Amino acid sequence: MNHGAFPQVTVVVVTYNSAHCLPMLSPLLSTCAHVVISDNGSDDATATQAQALWLHATVLAHGRNLGFGAANNRALAQVKTPFALLLNPDCEMTPQALQALLEAADSFPDAAVVAPQLMATEERAEVNYRWPSAYWTSRGGAAEGPLCVGFVCGAVMLLRMERMAITGFFDERFFLYYEDDDLCLRLFQAQLPMVLCPQVMVLHRSRGSVRGRSPWRSEYLRGYHHAQSKLIFLNKHESLQAARRLRRQLIWTTTLALPLRVILFSPKLVARMWGRWRGLLEWNAP
Repeated sequence: MNHGAFPQVTVVVVTYNSAHCLPMLSPLLSTCAHVVISDNGSDDATATQAQALWLHATVLAHGRNLGFGAANNRALAQVKTPFALLLNPDCEMTPQALQALLEAADSFPDAAVVAPQLMATEERAEVNYRWPSAYWTSRGGAAEGPLCVGFVCGAVMLLRMERMAITGFFDERFFLYYEDDDLCLRLFQAQLPMVLCPQVMVLHRSRGSVRGRSPWRSEYLRGYHHAQSKLIFLNKHESLQAARRLRRQLIWTTTLALPLRVILFSPKLVARMWGRWRGLLEWNAP
């Protein structure tokens, strides 16, 4: 199979127990000249299976979970092409969609980021873009053509490396969640355009990359890291006082809601809320 397509872009995929996602990545990654898989200590042989599938890929097997932003940063440090495509393993992207994103990047040479429209299904679009919530609430209908936005979801991002050098990449204090909020807010504040191209569509099987032997533990960690990252983001971009106020509020509401989830016996939500409660309690304010 030809691995010489798209010589101007490196595709970066961060994996964690994502072996079940690899086949749907193959139609794109098998054609791309430059691929980096950054594996966060998977125990389902993701790293070895990825190397067997794509012999031309660079596989970074970290041996432990560095976090989403840190694993992306390690991969981005390997990039020598003008563009990098960040691609979550639960996203099905075609070579045609990548070609369309690259053509859009040529049309908007000042853009630091170009992003597609994420689709929950083939008919239903996700809301994967908005203005920065730290400034105002987005309103209005869906995008009808390319436009500048203040946030795009980190599941799929085409980065222009020269422009991204101005702000840097991910803040590694965010282990999981809010790292794309933080990056996009820094780009917005630096007046580096982010362009959404609604005509380019990518199927996003949200949380489809999260599997493993303990789904309840995955939900616990989801709640834990979401709570911690929310407080880190608020402390960084608003104030420590605001983060502390929100922490007190969330501890109170989660403490009240947790027994109800137990009574209703929703194991997934109980695990997630227990993780949130622990994350809030264990957050160490700077």
